[in-house]
Amino acid sequence: MTEMTDGVLHTLFRTEQGGHEQVVLCQDRATGLKAVIAIHSTALGPALGGTRFHAYASDEEAVTDALNLSRGMSYKNALAGLDLGGGKAVIIGDPDVVKSEELLLAYGRFVESLGGRYVTACDVGTYVSDMDVVARETRWATGRSPENGGAGDSSVLTAFGVFQGMRASAQHLWGDPTLRGRKVAVAGVGKVGHYLVEHLVADGAEVLVTDVREDSVRRVLDRHPGKVTAVADTGTLIRTEGLDVYAPCALGGALNDDSVAALTASVVCGAANNQLAHLGVEKDLSDRGILYAPDYVVNAGGVIQVADELNGFDFDRCKAKASEIFDTTLAIFARAKADGIPPAAAADRIAEQRMAEARVALAV
Repeated sequence: MTEMTDGVLHTLFRTEQGGHEQVVLCQDRATGLKAVIAIHSTALGPALGGTRFHAYASDEEAVTDALNLSRGMSYKNALAGLDLGGGKAVIIGDPDVVKSEELLLAYGRFVESLGGRYVTACDVGTYVSDMDVVARETRWATGRSPENGGAGDSSVLTAFGVFQGMRASAQHLWGDPTLRGRKVAVAGVGKVGHYLVEHLVADGAEVLVTDVREDSVRRVLDRHPGKVTAVADTGTLIRTEGLDVYAPCALGGALNDDSVAALTASVVCGAANNQLAHLGVEKDLSDRGILYAPDYVVNAGGVIQVADELNGFDFDRCKAKASEIFDTTLAIFARAKADGIPPAAAADRIAEQRMAEARVALAV
């Protein structure tokens, strides 16, 4: 435990990945709840970000994930044009084994104790029905069901936003904002990925998919007979000859030294958070001539949807705002070219500028 604490404190206080305003460790022995709530920034407003429920290999891995994800939410919300900061929570454990109504209620009480500094929503391992339960103990839960005054499944607009990012990538690289006739590989066809496949098939793309869950792959194949091809695993998928676009839509860290070296696609644009496994991967992609659409830019459709719920949800208004991801992505590519830096660095600069201006305004 000492080594873990030292590592977390070092990350929080002494590294560029830190700088968080608040990190809360939550435990409820009666229900088995173990959770981490990380608030990275409230410069633009309350910290909004989902709750991930996952069986982490270690407590340290869980804390690190919360820190990285919350930081990403600050940048995502800033570039999405939202007046919200960045936060994220993780619940430690296999949701298929330990998730219960009592555990979610206990978690809701911890969220409520923060007094609105953190607003939660769905993420990997949590669903609309879970947020309905959490909301029984806190005002600060979004992504609830329409029956309970919420916006419903945020995966719908997340996938729509990623598709807009792909269209912008196609416009930038090939001069035409369509994936028609392009070979697109989707790794992960769960909550978001299967909706993304819907857009790609409708646009006329040749779609290849893989997922660790056979039932997820089968759902997509049954939905689009003859139009989608299943591939054994991600390693095989990224090495497929003739790929135009690779869409990582599962957990983070998909872009590492090995995968970037093996990747055959010209574009990477997917729904997964924290796709870059470490600093420097964005340059490796650029050096290989691979166009990277920053993950937190293109997957912002979901957060746009749940944020709208805070003020009365309107789907058409949300979809119109999510459509702006197309223009935002193009602006990032233009900034990257002008500054001679990778798109990920350009996106960071734009987001950091907005947060810095907000902090100055607060100080006045």
